[in-house]
Amino acid sequence: MKEAIVEFLQSITGNSFVTVALVSMFPLIELKGAIPIGEALGLNLWQSAGLAYVGSTVISIPIFFLLVPIFNLMKRWKPLHRLTEKIEGVFKRRAEKLKDSGNGEEKVRKMLILGVYAFIAVPLPLTGVWTGTAIAVFLGLKFKESILPIVLGNLTAGAAITLLTWLFADYVEYIILGMFAFAIIMLIVFIVKVALSKPEQGSEDGKK
Repeated sequence: MKEAIVEFLQSITGNSFVTVALVSMFPLIELKGAIPIGEALGLNLWQSAGLAYVGSTVISIPIFFLLVPIFNLMKRWKPLHRLTEKIEGVFKRRAEKLKDSGNGEEKVRKMLILGVYAFIAVPLPLTGVWTGTAIAVFLGLKFKESILPIVLGNLTAGAAITLLTWLFADYVEYIILGMFAFAIIMLIVFIVKVALSKPEQGSEDGKK
């Protein structure tokens, strides 16, 4: 099974370095899956970690600047309007949870920046650069405020995954299979969560 996944990825790019960098840019997989995949492709651990880190960090830039314009564009298309509002609502509610963690404008802003870092740094289900950057956007943080916690958070997560991959090198095959299974499960969970969620109250009021 591992060989089939690796061969499929290689057939797309024909280059192990490009494959790792591209895989790291995918949501849910990110560097958590790209690092062990790089090892399976024959790269050494440091090459895999470096490529995965660069790829997953670089993707945060277009996410930050294009997320809201893309959402606004999708909302203009009637078939996607309600779905887009629900996805927006999921990210906004996560952002609101971070906003409730401090008092005073300056203190709150520092707490929000720290919260974005922590959210990306801990390699847990549905955390990472994609979700963390989206939360930073909906928190209203500026790019210059967001880039440092994104970069450092991803570096921390990358270091943790690199260490785990090194410690459990004999189980890389299971790690890869686990990451792909995890990505599929989390995607299903997210879709179900979005489907069951309610659109933002302001959007509903605006239709009345």
